[in-house]
Amino acid sequence: MVLRLSFRRLKLVNHNIQNRLQRYHFYHSQAIDLDIGVQHVQDARHPLDKTPDRDRNDYNSLLFEYSSGGLNVEVIKLFFDIHRSGFLINWCSLSCVLKSCGCLFNQVVGKQIHCHCVRSGFLADVSVGTSLIDMYMKTGSVLDGERVFDEMWETNVVTWTTLITGYSSNGLIDRALQAFKFMQMEGVKPNQFTFATVFGALAGDETPEKGLQLHALVIKCCLDATLFVGNSLISVYSRSGMVDEAKAVFDMMETRSEVSWNAMIAGLVSNRHDFDALELFCKMRLSHVKHTRATCVTVIKLCSNLRNSELAKQLHSWVMKSEYASDQNIRTALMACYAKCSEMDDAFKLFSSMMNRNVVSWTAMVGGYLKNNCRSEEAANLFCQMRKENVKPNHFTYSTILAAHPTISISQLHCEIIKTNHESSPLVATALLDAYVKTGRIDDASQVFEKIQEKDIVARSAMIAGYAQNGDTERAIKVFIRLANEGMIPNEFTFSSVINACTTSASAVEQGKQFHGSSIKFGYDNALCVSSALVTMYAKRGSIESANAIFQRQKERDLVSWNSMIIGYAQHGYAPKALEVFHEMRTKNVEMDVITFIGVISACTHTGLVNEGEKYFDFMVKDLQIPPSMEIYSCMVDLYGRAGMMEKAMSLINGMPFPAGATVWRTVLAACRVHRNVDLGKLAAEKLISLQPHDSAAYVLLSNLHAATGNWQERERVRNMMEQRRVKKETGYSWIEFKNKTYTFTAGDVSHPMSKSIYTKLEELSVRLREAGYEPDTSEVLHDVEEEHKAAILSMHSERLAIAFGLIAMSPGIPIQIVKNLRVCVDCHTVIKLISKIESREIIVRDSNRFHHFKGGVCSCGDFW
Repeated sequence: MVLRLSFRRLKLVNHNIQNRLQRYHFYHSQAIDLDIGVQHVQDARHPLDKTPDRDRNDYNSLLFEYSSGGLNVEVIKLFFDIHRSGFLINWCSLSCVLKSCGCLFNQVVGKQIHCHCVRSGFLADVSVGTSLIDMYMKTGSVLDGERVFDEMWETNVVTWTTLITGYSSNGLIDRALQAFKFMQMEGVKPNQFTFATVFGALAGDETPEKGLQLHALVIKCCLDATLFVGNSLISVYSRSGMVDEAKAVFDMMETRSEVSWNAMIAGLVSNRHDFDALELFCKMRLSHVKHTRATCVTVIKLCSNLRNSELAKQLHSWVMKSEYASDQNIRTALMACYAKCSEMDDAFKLFSSMMNRNVVSWTAMVGGYLKNNCRSEEAANLFCQMRKENVKPNHFTYSTILAAHPTISISQLHCEIIKTNHESSPLVATALLDAYVKTGRIDDASQVFEKIQEKDIVARSAMIAGYAQNGDTERAIKVFIRLANEGMIPNEFTFSSVINACTTSASAVEQGKQFHGSSIKFGYDNALCVSSALVTMYAKRGSIESANAIFQRQKERDLVSWNSMIIGYAQHGYAPKALEVFHEMRTKNVEMDVITFIGVISACTHTGLVNEGEKYFDFMVKDLQIPPSMEIYSCMVDLYGRAGMMEKAMSLINGMPFPAGATVWRTVLAACRVHRNVDLGKLAAEKLISLQPHDSAAYVLLSNLHAATGNWQERERVRNMMEQRRVKKETGYSWIEFKNKTYTFTAGDVSHPMSKSIYTKLEELSVRLREAGYEPDTSEVLHDVEEEHKAAILSMHSERLAIAFGLIAMSPGIPIQIVKNLRVCVDCHTVIKLISKIESREIIVRDSNRFHHFKGGVCSCGDFW
């Protein structure tokens, strides 16, 4: 917009003279030809056509009445009828018809009227010019509206307010505020409607500073007590989260309309001040303020937030007695309210009573079933019934029903989505890829993601989360990098997903730290989902101190945070701290789940606290009524097995309400290997092999059990069985991260470029270890070879090679962190303790079971793992 302020003032000198001359010329002109372009206009006749002595003022009055009554189509018909009849048209009639063109979004007729205004000389009339601006702005032609404004001889507060409203309605908030500023510079004093318009433009602005400044200006102009300004102020403060300020405005209003009450109640509901909103609604009824459709919608939403079924029924009764009882949208909202209150029977009764059920009603009912105990079968049946009644699903329907897997076939539904051309919808595509992720079909999810033409942040975050759930850190990070390169701003869920992707043992430690830094930069590090993900990531990547620091800084904590700290401390060997967090959780009445007790019992398992483990198991089952899962039983078996209490372990297994799974029998077999219980080990191996015939763990553990007891013949038989069944033993390897690169080692590995230096370092360590009193524990070498050869085999285990490389490559004082895919052996555990002492270096080892923090010759596990 070009606001030619000085130029406009100079033009005003000749304005009145030219305006009179132009109007005089038009009134005496007979060469007026409007190409109306509408065939049915010739059929437009009005009651006044039958009057013999028709008067121009009668027509113009009727035109004004039609416009005031919102009969926009009739306004245009009557206007052309007036013109066809040869009657002269005044400025008021032109303003009315331009207003109707704007309401009907009919720019074609609006431009024809504009031409008529130019030829007639009415363009200089401030009312007609204002109506032209309004018409162009409502039809999306902002530039044309600006051009009319700049060419106007005279403007007033209504003109400026119309321009500001046009900018705001077209999403040009900055230009609306600029126009408001120029308006004051030109000496035009804003009125209550101007302020209401500017407040409306500020509704989407999350920063409250502009609203506060504007409020001060309202007070200065003595308009703070007016109804329209007060209503707008309530909305602006509510949307900025400033509930107290909104309440203050509401309380100070001398006159309140139903809009005022609705705005205040809606503001309280949107900011989750639900009980305050309910109290205000009761006051509204006691004040005999007429409720509107907006009141019903807001109060229904309030009821949904409170999840109160009794209130829902009272609300239903109130609505049925009102004039909105038959309103389809309100009945649908009520049905959704019942669903959120878990009253699906009442929701279905209301749904069944609806005469004209549209796609919104069907979708709300399907979603209700899915959100209440995952009643996917009822949801799927309702979806099929919807199709039978020829109600076409929309993108919300498809995105909702996709959550009904495995009851429905995702592939079949995908085909239907393609046929109905909904695959391009980001909402449907996101739901589809999420469904594929949850069923383990990550490649199909990736294909759906790549076909989305306009990938929004929700779709990208869902894809990152999908890769994270499948342990594919590399692809998750690639999606994040791509969105950053495309200039898209990540949100808290994006960061939460990509940080979760960094929890796998294959991911680099520094990657998680980098994303932590990025979350701080974007201001999302304190978001609950992000901070919880950070706690989990640091706990799983070996930095339990960093995890605890974030946990302590959390202003609010969810169950994920509590569970992550308990499990983290348990896996790092700090059982007392894990139990301390658990007791703090109990004192704060945080609701617990099975995962909580997996962490608690694991803490007891890793420190041999059998009695405490049993106590917590009984507390979970008897006091909290949480049914034990397979994982919980596995933890209890592990608790007994590590303590050598195999009879109790088997008694627990025999009393399980369902058959023991592979995890349970693998735990029993591992305990038998430690305690050399051959008979029970054979039984556990048979059970495990029958459940997972191609899993090498059963064969290797049984083979090692026979070797540990000196039964080499049986060991050989098990090895032959593996060869016959083509079961390959998992190769043991260790890896270490250095300068953003991961180095992997296997036993006896010589592939590393620094192999010579590594083995030299190992020889040096071997001498110093013997001086420190180290004697190799050759019982861990399960090969029928000489003792010297066994010692040599032990000295070349992969974890020792990785540690030797770390000692060479890393500066003194920097902790060495390595990961091993198998359980660290007893001899290596002893050696690493001694290395941490003689090298004065903290060493962190993450094996298949837990973390080991070696420092000063001591391990955090207390030699119990």
